[in-house]
Amino acid sequence: MDFRVTPSRLHAATIIVPGDKSISHRALMLGSIAEGQTEVSGFLSGDDCLATAAAMRALGVTIEQPDATSLLIQGVGRDGLQAPDQDIDLGNSGTAMRLMAGLLAGQRFSCTLTGDTSLTGRPMGRIITPLTLMGAAIESDCDGTPPLQLTGGLKLHAIDYDLPIASAQVKSAVLLAGLYAEGRTSVTEPAVTRDHTERMLASMGADISVQNGTVSIAGGQDLRGCAVEVPGDLSSATFIILATLLSQDADILIKNVGMNPTRTGVIDILKGMGANLALENRRSLGQEPVADLRVRASKLQGAAVDPALVSLAIDEFPALFVAAAAAKGTTVFSGLEELRVKESDRISAMAEGLRRLGIEVEETPDGAVVHGGRFTGGEVESYHDHRVAMSLAIAGTIADGEVLVRGVDNVDTSFPGFQDLMTSLGARITAENREVQ
Repeated sequence: MDFRVTPSRLHAATIIVPGDKSISHRALMLGSIAEGQTEVSGFLSGDDCLATAAAMRALGVTIEQPDATSLLIQGVGRDGLQAPDQDIDLGNSGTAMRLMAGLLAGQRFSCTLTGDTSLTGRPMGRIITPLTLMGAAIESDCDGTPPLQLTGGLKLHAIDYDLPIASAQVKSAVLLAGLYAEGRTSVTEPAVTRDHTERMLASMGADISVQNGTVSIAGGQDLRGCAVEVPGDLSSATFIILATLLSQDADILIKNVGMNPTRTGVIDILKGMGANLALENRRSLGQEPVADLRVRASKLQGAAVDPALVSLAIDEFPALFVAAAAAKGTTVFSGLEELRVKESDRISAMAEGLRRLGIEVEETPDGAVVHGGRFTGGEVESYHDHRVAMSLAIAGTIADGEVLVRGVDNVDTSFPGFQDLMTSLGARITAENREVQ
């Protein structure tokens, strides 16, 4: 499927965005191994999270879904998961693959984690290394890519692990394995990353501590089911923010957006470029801070983006590339090596897409230099990466001509209803089935 985008303007509106993907994944996994029931509201019914739900059901967990955004998870306890009848297919979800590997590394049974073509091409060495140090046995393809075959019945032991690269997914995998390890497992980060795992573990009664960049968790402990309210996903809201900033006279209020301080780098970066953004009605949903986000059209200015903000905005850089391309002057991105091993090489994918739309971009090993300009019409490739697809679609709303974004099928992995919501705001984005040649 493709997006065909023609120039358009957004009108004033008050909206909500789908629930946070990262929190939805964690609610499913932790709720499944807790004692008692976990009630989840605001759940993201995107393909990635539905793959995690299917995986937990395959492991013997009863999960009811009364409606699209609600779950009732009947936890089986820390040692209650059952051997699946077949390989566990995690679709396109790198988060699910890495966290599930940690969760399953210390189980009594063996199992295999696999996924689609994109996922089975993504490197998993960064989780295999620490989990192996803990005593797990994990086999992968020769280049460290899935399928991952995990051997059951092995005893794990605690480790003190220094992350070589900041990664919330690797940190979370080690912490989940730490629940099944003898002793106290600790993870030290080189930079702050999202802490949804730590917050949810604490809300379920876990003995977990965070101090001076090190997170530690005691093994052998039980979790308690609880109510989890999932806020709106800031990563999804970013596309609405971007479209609003770039659309003449637009003024949009996005309600109930997650404002976890380990996730708000995108707001700091955009404000540094001159974005008119304001947080209203700050409050908490359980362990997670939220706010309503007021966004108004703005004249953006290029800037050198502080590498210290990278780990706080890692999923939002495709959209930030578009903001840089629409800004006056030059924007310099660095420290983005992690983007090369996402659903696509996001640095190359965005650099190529922007060039096809008339923007001058110089790609570097760890980032890019983007020179602001005007978007022309044209045809661009998303490489089946949902965030690349949505970012380039937003660029099309202010282009001088029609933009065709190829390969947008995976948008529903993180933002189901993206096209409908954008259309309701005035964007002219149509979905088309690709013609068979």
